[in-house]
Amino acid sequence: MNTLSYKTESVAKEAVKKEWLLIDAEGEILGRLASVTAKLLRGKHKTNYTPHIDCGDNIVIINAEKIRLTGKKMTDKQYVRYTGYPGGQRFTTPKELLAKKPIAVVEHAVRGMLPKNKLGDAIYRNLYVYAGAEHKQQAQKPRLINIKDIK
Repeated sequence: MNTLSYKTESVAKEAVKKEWLLIDAEGEILGRLASVTAKLLRGKHKTNYTPHIDCGDNIVIINAEKIRLTGKKMTDKQYVRYTGYPGGQRFTTPKELLAKKPIAVVEHAVRGMLPKNKLGDAIYRNLYVYAGAEHKQQAQKPRLINIKDIK
């Protein structure tokens, strides 16, 4: 008989163990920060990862205004939004957006790497981004992690 020595188990929503993680974005490259954050939010680093369940961790990102973009992306990259009116297409560069709303750049990058469905919306609610070093999740005691250690 040819049987497997392991069995793939699907974890239930109630059995998920969520952690609180803290990421310091100071000096980090935006894309690399966003991809690692999306992986942690999704739960892909866990052994009991289940694609249709929110089994990721809660992430707190601080110092969002101190991120880096490589090359000329700070001035050449454009974020496009539409007001809903004819001729209402608006363009913004990361430099302008960092000056107005520094957390929006990080949130936009991470959001783009999550699924575009109800599960993606639920996962995105586990992300907390702050412009400065202070955050409101001290009571949860988030564990500081270095994103360079995560593959």
